[in-house]
Amino acid sequence: MKNDVTPQIEEWLSQDIDAWTRRVIRRHFDPDTGSPYWLKRATELDFDPRDITRYEELSKFGPMPIGDLRTMDPAELVPLAVPRPLTGRVWESGGTTGNPCRVYYTEPMLQQRAYWRRWILEKEGFEQGRNWLQASPTGPHIMGHGAWDLVDLYDGRVYGIDFDPRWVKRMLRAGRLSDAQEYTDHLVAQMSDLLETQPIDYLVTTPALFQALAKARPELVAALKGARLSGTHATPAMRRSFLKALGDGLLVVTYNNTFGNTVALPVERDGDLMPYLPNYPQVTMGVVDRDDWTRTVDYGEHGQVKLTVMHEDLFLPNILERDLAIRYDTGSAYPCDGVANARPLQVVRTAPEGIY
Repeated sequence: MKNDVTPQIEEWLSQDIDAWTRRVIRRHFDPDTGSPYWLKRATELDFDPRDITRYEELSKFGPMPIGDLRTMDPAELVPLAVPRPLTGRVWESGGTTGNPCRVYYTEPMLQQRAYWRRWILEKEGFEQGRNWLQASPTGPHIMGHGAWDLVDLYDGRVYGIDFDPRWVKRMLRAGRLSDAQEYTDHLVAQMSDLLETQPIDYLVTTPALFQALAKARPELVAALKGARLSGTHATPAMRRSFLKALGDGLLVVTYNNTFGNTVALPVERDGDLMPYLPNYPQVTMGVVDRDDWTRTVDYGEHGQVKLTVMHEDLFLPNILERDLAIRYDTGSAYPCDGVANARPLQVVRTAPEGIY
């Protein structure tokens, strides 16, 4: 098999999370080669981060101050062990709840993300060497980088359209629903043109935009061999409607954001349970009490998603996401918890989902 990444995935899945925690902590808090941001934060803490030996002890840091990620130079989060000057891309969040957050991805981080995607694509049943349409945010949004992963690791030929999710959110915040709908129609028209005229097998887009396409041009959706939908919100009911629209086509709905990816596990309970596995050990997720983030809820219970990122080149502990999910027990199959049925913690005009 070309580009067999399974040995690397298996190596990551075999990692002891406490040992991995110590490894990342040592790197980011090394007095000489650590991360400038974390070395400064260490002087403000009432404990020495280098004394941490277990994953559970990361709670000592408290919730990650998301506001820092909106204003700071993202290079400050990267260990000085990474040669300067840093060259590469800075990626931004969608800006649903405020100004965008920014993070810098080193090449090993991009590779980790790509390898997980390559590994799961084959398990999902998508064929190599096919033509894809990626209708997603590009620019500063890391979702757009996935097109290159399809090319480099899956022999894909990728068509693309771009969109700015922030514009739609701005329109929705302002109550300009007709303008938001006009922009969505503009995107659907571009997708339709490509699907009508080009030999496209698979579609990558967001659940909301797929829903709009299926409503406007059901015959084009039905002709696809499959679709991968990536974003932060898709309900079991939406998934069932998508399956119906695709007919015999493959459907995978994933849960991802700028900081950490998951892979979709097989649905359960006739699709009522949609579980996801974080890209362990660099990405882990907990589900915590909405009123007490230090308490992990029981399996099967709903709570707020708590994300921890532990790359060798990026450390972000205890990000309290704007999402609600079910804590999912992966059993003996995987070394960490999963999450299921992720959805927004709240949907209000000031924090609209839009088409992302």
